[in-house]
Amino acid sequence: MTYWARVIVARPKTVVIAAVLFALACGLFATGLAARVSAAGFTDPGAESSRVDAWVKDQLGPQNPDVIAIYTAPDGQSLADIGPRVQQAVERIDPALLSRPVETYWNSSRQQLLRSADGRQAVAVVFAAGDDNHRIAVFPEIADALRVDGLGTRLTGYSALADAIAAQSREDLIVAEAISIPLTAIVLILVFGGIVAASLPVLVGTLAVIGAMGAVGLIARFTEVSIFAVNVVSLLGLGLAIDYGLFIVGRFREELAQGRPAPEAIARTLNTAGRTVLFSALLLMCAFAGTFVFPQAVLRSLGFGAIAAVGLAAALSITALPAILAILGPRISKWSWRADAFERSELRAQRFWGRVVTAVMRRPGAVAIAVGAILLVLAAPLASVRLGDIDHTALPAGSETRAAVEELAAKFPAANSGATVLVQTGSGEPPQSSAISTALRELGAVPGVRQAVHLGTRDDAAVIHLALAAPDRSPAAQDIVRHVRDLDFDGIELRVGGESAATVDSVTAVLAKLPLMLVVMVAVTLLMLTLAFRSLVLPLKAVLMAFLSLAATFGVLTWIFDQGHLANLLGVSVGPLSGGMMVLIIAVVFGLSTDYEVFLLSRMVEAHEAGAGTEESVHTGTIQTARVITAAATLLVLITGAFTISPLTPMRFLGLGMVIALIIDATLVRMLLVPALVKLMGPANWWTPTGRRDPPPAKTTTRSTDTADTVSAS
Repeated sequence: MTYWARVIVARPKTVVIAAVLFALACGLFATGLAARVSAAGFTDPGAESSRVDAWVKDQLGPQNPDVIAIYTAPDGQSLADIGPRVQQAVERIDPALLSRPVETYWNSSRQQLLRSADGRQAVAVVFAAGDDNHRIAVFPEIADALRVDGLGTRLTGYSALADAIAAQSREDLIVAEAISIPLTAIVLILVFGGIVAASLPVLVGTLAVIGAMGAVGLIARFTEVSIFAVNVVSLLGLGLAIDYGLFIVGRFREELAQGRPAPEAIARTLNTAGRTVLFSALLLMCAFAGTFVFPQAVLRSLGFGAIAAVGLAAALSITALPAILAILGPRISKWSWRADAFERSELRAQRFWGRVVTAVMRRPGAVAIAVGAILLVLAAPLASVRLGDIDHTALPAGSETRAAVEELAAKFPAANSGATVLVQTGSGEPPQSSAISTALRELGAVPGVRQAVHLGTRDDAAVIHLALAAPDRSPAAQDIVRHVRDLDFDGIELRVGGESAATVDSVTAVLAKLPLMLVVMVAVTLLMLTLAFRSLVLPLKAVLMAFLSLAATFGVLTWIFDQGHLANLLGVSVGPLSGGMMVLIIAVVFGLSTDYEVFLLSRMVEAHEAGAGTEESVHTGTIQTARVITAAATLLVLITGAFTISPLTPMRFLGLGMVIALIIDATLVRMLLVPALVKLMGPANWWTPTGRRDPPPAKTTTRSTDTADTVSAS
């Protein structure tokens, strides 16, 4: 960092131009990103349901409809009257888009199954050609053809639901950025007391988002990337770049305030805050690398997007940002409403947090017990958490697509995806008719199964379709699938496919791989923090604090989203927590928890290595970082909190989860529990396998510590 500081001071304009051009060059790969990202990728390709669906599709053709149109006859007309108009609409669909002819009430041998009981409604079932992404991409064209003027037409099905969620997700991103960026700029102006200093983190954040979007576009050329990765890139790229910028600019102004010239201030800033930013970014990137253990493409792509965003944010924060600071020098305070606005607000914050940390130091045991108890109470609902996946309830209650899904399940269960069951004997021979009859009888008796139909026998398996009384992917449909899989017949093996079975398998895969993800995150965090702080106790405490934050956060989310408390007030659908979103929040919250821990502990270690004792190190580290950490958390709350206005329940889950986690972590954990525990552990904090690290003589105390002690004393 010392060498890099010399390069920046010597050639600041060159560094700025190179960093900006690099970010913009990366951004060129974002061209056509909307067409490259996927709205699919939620299933486990190696799961039982995926293998069953692939086998059935190869033998009998696709069984899971992509688009289902529900037609309602106008008053005074019958289904027979509207039949010709519907048939004309169906014939407008390009045959190249279809994997098999469209089945409608008017051309099917299953008329009774495709008509409502009152005879006023009927359906058309469309099976699109191609993979999941292509089937979703052609939905708008198929939907335009299926709509008939003058007829009540509702569209549902796999592609319709995925298209509605993807479209709303893109709109949410635009709205979130339009709200969060102006609010963030205002908060930064208040924090820094001037426009110039406040604009720098926003500038770096904008460049980070542009570059990271390009990185995602490049990755999408080689592997499947979910549309949700774009939202993650925007959220993390902007949020972390602003956070990192806050730390860098704040430390630079602190060094200037102590009378150091700009070149020396740049060097000290990079050797302290810059080094910490790099370490923090590496920790976050390793945390998100844990998502690569999951088989679902959507989770892996979230990791790709997050790593790209974090990497660009950190890279720009230690290149372009310090180079701009070197150019500006003392002019960083230009356009401030007072020349000493930043210093005065910093002193006020240090006095306030000085009183807080002094109170904590007086009774560290009581504080640790009280905060720990609060966190455990918040985490208590987690004991009964249920996991699910994104289904139609992700859409708001008034959504036309959501209403169509519920109407289809209630009136046309045979047209739904339902469940596909393979009946096999295990001997390589096709099952006997008696075995098939037994399976049909037992499957039809399962609660929630409306009808069991034998579709045919191929090779060594009979294929049975189950019409379910619950919408695809819903908790009720998942329970039916689990019940079917629990059936036990002598000499008969049942394998289940369909959309609801795919959801069950996806949740199972998340639960199976989650421990491995956590092991990866914890191992890397312990290793890197041990290298950073040369202590074994501090990294272990950091990991424990991160898990406490996570437990409390998911306890609150379970209480709201799964148990339904405040659900009406917040406008969210009650149901199991999304497994995919849970993985994302775990990675982000764990990373940010250790991120803030690094910034807090680095100042404590810095003070300790300058000669301070444990209590003085805690005091100095806390008051020097409290304002920055709370400001950073506030900014991330604004950025991530903008997603809480989304009508999509998963986006509200993500936004609210981040807000809750940031508030818990930046206040209860970082500013109260961590100082209390460090004080209680005393000299053990600095223990290493080679023995305890004693501080050097107090004569080496830095100006930073002297200033902090003066403020504390005052």
